[in-house]
This record gives sequence, structure tokens and C-alpha cells, in this order.
Amino acid sequence: MAVYTEVSDEELQAFLAEYDLGEVLAFKGIAEGVENSNFLLTTERGNFILTLYEKRVDPKDLPYFLGLMEHLAARGIACPLPVQARDGRALRELAGRRAVIISFLEGLWPRRIHPEHCRELGAALARLHIAGGDFALRRPNALSVEAWRPLFLSCAGRAQEVRPGLTEDLEAELAFLEANWPSDLPAGVIHADLFPDNVFFRHEKLTGLIDFYFACNDLLAYDLAICLNAWCFEPDGAFNATKARCLLRSYAGERDVSRAELEALPVLARGAAMRFLLTRLYDWLNHPPGAFVKPKDPLEYYKKLRFHAEVRGPGAYGLELA
Repeated sequence: MAVYTEVSDEELQAFLAEYDLGEVLAFKGIAEGVENSNFLLTTERGNFILTLYEKRVDPKDLPYFLGLMEHLAARGIACPLPVQARDGRALRELAGRRAVIISFLEGLWPRRIHPEHCRELGAALARLHIAGGDFALRRPNALSVEAWRPLFLSCAGRAQEVRPGLTEDLEAELAFLEANWPSDLPAGVIHADLFPDNVFFRHEKLTGLIDFYFACNDLLAYDLAICLNAWCFEPDGAFNATKARCLLRSYAGERDVSRAELEALPVLARGAAMRFLLTRLYDWLNHPPGAFVKPKDPLEYYKKLRFHAEVRGPGAYGLELA
């Protein structure tokens, strides 16, 4: 269960006394998520999410995350909106942690992904990128290509425990990515973690995007590459070009995508696979005994990395360049 910090009844009542949300009707931990402690809060005013930010979130980044949600919501993006207390502040402290209440979005994340989900996602991602174009704050991507080698070196001595030869494979792949990573593509605000459990639907209609706590400024096409990895592989590891085509075409229907961005997709998708492989590898090798959250298998992203390494152009993702 992804609740790392417990909140007593007395602490909750004192915290909510600063808001105009009415009486508490229900309060329970949310099992999903791995970074923060999340609770479903029901009051006389409706449903909300209470988030306590744990140690992996830098407090200096919180104004960016919360400000971005307010900015996007004001521009029609379906995302959570921080709830302000009576003093006009949304960010507060609870149980020794920075804490915020955000609005509740209706819908469920898709356990079985269909092409229509990918089509909806592509359009929503493009609209997010456009809406973020005039967001004043900036946050560099702390998990982009410059961060991968230090992360790799922290795991290299034990990577063989996960798969024989993994250290050598990752060293060679990292050298390639460092030498070939694009730098002159359109950049702006990206979500950077738009996995299926961060996208809500009702039936196959997208109702909201959540969890902006990896959002940052980076290449827009890199966000697309993350989604190709997260949405377009089947449970058996096979790549689904139909889903990829739906994702990319619907994105391009909302935002003009340059030829250079499309040509860079194989390298960007390869890098996105490396990023999640390395963070999963680190968590796998440093998983504390008795922890509630089970670490995710890093080899899922090793297989995706190997797929992208064989790709020679965007045609593998269902697109043909004129």
C-alpha cells in the first residue's frame, strides 16, 4: 500500500480546520502510487485527494508542480486543481510532511489498453504541450540523459544479479545514447510519467491526467517516446504498431510535429526505455525489506530497449514519412 506516513484523526481535523470543506465523511489510503502518500478524502463538499509529499520529492519543486496544474486547468486541460485554504495557500504541512488537497477526477485508468485509448491520449498530450507553452516557471528534467550515467554507476556493480551481462549491455547502450541524443528539437513542459495509471477514462473517453510530480521542461517528442513505451507494448512484450499509429496521428492532429521530431523517435524511445529501466533497476536493487510497495521489474524495459535498438525509422511505429 502506497501510504508511507500515517495521519491521525486529530492531525486530520486540525489540518482541515484551515479549509472550508465541511465535515469529514470518509478518509482512506490509496494503494496505487509509489512516490507519495495519498488518501481519498470525502467531506460534505465532495471527494478530494490528500497528498503528503515524501522524501523523494524536493520541496523546492512543489511550486512548479502545483503552479503547473493550476495553469493547465485554467486552459481547459482535465487535471487536478490544488485546493486553497482560507488564507489562499494550497501547500501546507501535515504529519511532518508538505501536504496539499487536490480536486478529485472521475474515471478509471485502463487495465486493458485499446487503440481508442491511445488515440485519446495522443490528442490530450498534444493539448497539454500546447497549454504549457506559456507557463512561466521552469524545471529541468532531473532524469534526462545527463542523469543516466550516475544512476547506472550506482547500480553497475550489482546489475548482474538481475540479468547476466546486463552491466555490459547498459554501458554500450548508454554510450550510444550520450553520443546521439538530440538537442535541437522543440521543447517545453512535459508530463514525463504519463503511464496508463496516470490517465483516467470513462469507457474509452479520456476524463483526466494526474500525477504531475515528474513534470519538467524537456523535448516535447520525448514525452511521446515515453508514451510509446508505456502504452504500445502488449503484456507478452510485443510492440503494437496500431496503438502507436493511433497515438502519434492523434497527437499530430492537435500539434504540428516536425520531420526532425519523427525521425528522432527511435532514439528518444530508446532513451525513454533506458530511463525507466535504470530507475526500476535502482529500486529493485535497493528495495528495503518489509516495504509496502513491490518494485517493478526492470527487465520489462530491457526488452523494450532492445526493440527500439533495432528500429531504423518511424515506420516501425506505424508512420511513414513522405
